[in-house]
Amino acid sequence: MNRSHRPIALAISLAIVTVVRLVFAADAPEWPRFRGPEGNPVSTVRLPDTWSKTENVEWKAVIPGRGWSSPIVSGNRVFVTAATTDGVSKKPQIGTQYSNEYVAELQKQGLSMKDIDARVTERDFELPNEVTLHYFLSCVDLKTGKVNWTQEYHAGRPPGGRHRKGSFTSETPVTDGKLVYVYATSLGLWAYDMKGRLAWKTPLENYPMYGDFGTGASPVLAGDLLVIVSDNEKQQFIAAFDKKTGKQVWRTNRDLKAGTSATARRTAWSTPYIWTTPGRRELVTIGPGFAVSYDLSGQELWRLSGMGGMPIPSPYASGGLLFLNGGSGGVLAAVKPGARGSLAAGPGTTPSEYVAWAVERAGTYLPTQVAYGGALYSLTDAGILSRYDATTGKLGYKSRIEGGVAFTSSPWASDGKIFCLNEEGKTFVIAAGEKYELLKVNDLDEFALATPALVSDRLLLRTQTQLYSIRQRR
Repeated sequence: MNRSHRPIALAISLAIVTVVRLVFAADAPEWPRFRGPEGNPVSTVRLPDTWSKTENVEWKAVIPGRGWSSPIVSGNRVFVTAATTDGVSKKPQIGTQYSNEYVAELQKQGLSMKDIDARVTERDFELPNEVTLHYFLSCVDLKTGKVNWTQEYHAGRPPGGRHRKGSFTSETPVTDGKLVYVYATSLGLWAYDMKGRLAWKTPLENYPMYGDFGTGASPVLAGDLLVIVSDNEKQQFIAAFDKKTGKQVWRTNRDLKAGTSATARRTAWSTPYIWTTPGRRELVTIGPGFAVSYDLSGQELWRLSGMGGMPIPSPYASGGLLFLNGGSGGVLAAVKPGARGSLAAGPGTTPSEYVAWAVERAGTYLPTQVAYGGALYSLTDAGILSRYDATTGKLGYKSRIEGGVAFTSSPWASDGKIFCLNEEGKTFVIAAGEKYELLKVNDLDEFALATPALVSDRLLLRTQTQLYSIRQRR
């Protein structure tokens, strides 16, 4: 080959490699669990940053009933759960707590706090004796939005109540590409094959959740084990089941609580994480007061103090560190691999050797932070976005999102941008970087709480009644 032709040949080769990589990325749609395969919703393929109810919408599918589980994907199949109600169900509610103004108005009427709590329960909660439910798993074609099949996996009264903002199907399924595994806390586990045939089911004991707020911790897969965590008010536990048969392999009771004995709470909604390091694989959990890690036989490896009272955010690893969000009032911390024993990161303590950094009271109530470009982007339910250095924990900025209220869904990242979806169905697109900059707002104009799935160049975003496939028009 003539030397003058070598640069051209090299450029062509690089272009071919790039195209091949893009083709393989587009042909390998996998989003098997809550928040994606790594527990950190970041796309390496450019996703759309502009959409509406019609713009850049590839398809949308109607999902009957209500469910705030996230969609998951295996191959060209999208799986999603929902529950329908016989009769009338209480409508969703923006926000998480009744307002001070509402309480003050009831106090003016002479109601005691006990009466006010009862009034709030009547208004804001749906109790088990008020509804009969039908629980469904649906399979949707990724390319067309056509519903391939729907299976009812349970019917009857729910095991507990729910806050009207929540749903009775908030746990996200998980799949290994052969079976899809459905978990309903205090009801049971079900496994279906890709054609909707039931492989097995395992009933579970009913345990009370704090205040009938509902459930939400999703299952995870660790090799041949299907793992669940149930942090409830009676008996907290982590358990593993044979994914082929549904039989319990082991169960480890947990004794976690936060607060004084009179007010201590044991309920949490955090999804566990399988952390693979050079030395081992471990099951990382966040519960009231503590984060606890176990080996794959259920034996405790380490625990870290400083978590909040009723944590919801989930752990995950990125860049060689494990990130822990202790929830409202808890720490935001990074842990190094290899830890053992009792670690400290709470108020008034000196961080342990294996704690890379910890920021007190930086935990968020509902959303889990996203790690992207060497930084953590942490979002509060009130719409305050903070950027931390992922290596040191140093705060870069803290800014309120203009026009953003009531966030439950976790933020995600793609193409140099951070995306924050609020409960009104508005997605705020923010530039990733050292300075806060709001770029645009995309509005679907419908209630939304589920964290989306990022599948190749598609964004699967769930609202109250619709599942959207958002994709850049060619």
